[in-house]
Amino acid sequence: MKAIIEGVRIAGFRAAVPPHRHSFLEDHSLFTAEEAEKLLATTGVYERRIAPPHICASDMCVAAAEGLLAQLGWDPASVDVLVFVSQDPDYNVPATSCIMQKRLGLATGAACFDVNLGCSGFVYGLWMAGRLLGGSTGRRAIVLCGDTSSRHLVPGDRSTLPLFGDAGGAVALEVSQGATPIHVVVGTDGGGAKNIWVKAGGRRNSLVPGREPWPAEKQERMFTDSRLSLNGAEVFAFTLRAVPPLIRETLEFAGVGVEDIDLCVMHQANAFMLEHLRKKTKFPPEKFLVDMHDFGNTSSASIPLAVSHRLGEALSTGTRKMLLAGFGVGWSWGAVVADVGPIPAPEVQEIPDDFPLLTP
Repeated sequence: MKAIIEGVRIAGFRAAVPPHRHSFLEDHSLFTAEEAEKLLATTGVYERRIAPPHICASDMCVAAAEGLLAQLGWDPASVDVLVFVSQDPDYNVPATSCIMQKRLGLATGAACFDVNLGCSGFVYGLWMAGRLLGGSTGRRAIVLCGDTSSRHLVPGDRSTLPLFGDAGGAVALEVSQGATPIHVVVGTDGGGAKNIWVKAGGRRNSLVPGREPWPAEKQERMFTDSRLSLNGAEVFAFTLRAVPPLIRETLEFAGVGVEDIDLCVMHQANAFMLEHLRKKTKFPPEKFLVDMHDFGNTSSASIPLAVSHRLGEALSTGTRKMLLAGFGVGWSWGAVVADVGPIPAPEVQEIPDDFPLLTP
């Protein structure tokens, strides 16, 4: 599917991370020093940020949103749309975005909703918020993307533990008569659903306890099924199969070529995969952002986090034509071409352990 967002500009980015760091190059409980060095070479991940048990994805996103609103000088009541993209909501009911509306001080006339997507979620959230502004009386929108991916991992899993970290990101959109069109391409293939999934926790395989305790066998099965299952070989094959055509299609739809793009920021999956994608899409290294070292793979937050961490100076000093692309769990994918900047320099903030939590 293709779409054009007209009359809307990207007004700002911001990200938030917990203060707790973990590196298998310093902690050799799971890998030897030699193994950890090899992991760094392939994944690009030196350390990840791990949220403490009381901090949720929503808290990191709220911190990013509060910081971004202050940086932009926006009255929260002027925000008409709030989209929360996450696979880690606070509750089954209600939608976390409704609680965010109250915390952030948005007007009761604002449209607020959750989107359950992962690696492609930033693109989808941006697209939905932009289209809502373009077809309504709304003037401003905030898209929040965040996950606590570290909590989905099986203890001792050598394939996933070194890769995933926790973060939240925010992007602001605003109606602007002078805005250039934003071109969007998205797609889905549910045939790959089982290659990145958490089998238990929804209604199909419920974790809601009955009155009688579970048998030990079921208890053990639910423990495993409530953690992330990831088929790395299938993920890699899907990525190389789906993403290069996505990039070509998006560039063609936007009427531009690789040479016209100033900055390409893809979902920060791992350095090995990103380098393969860079070569297949023919982006020169100086235009292609890889930002795995300090945060790892942060799911839906990875694009706004990478932008906030590495592109503050570039986006605050001029206009850059950017290609942003997300892909993964679902299978789901999407990309946008947009002119961004000048905007206030995007930043990454640490939230303290005593950050005021989002509560109903």
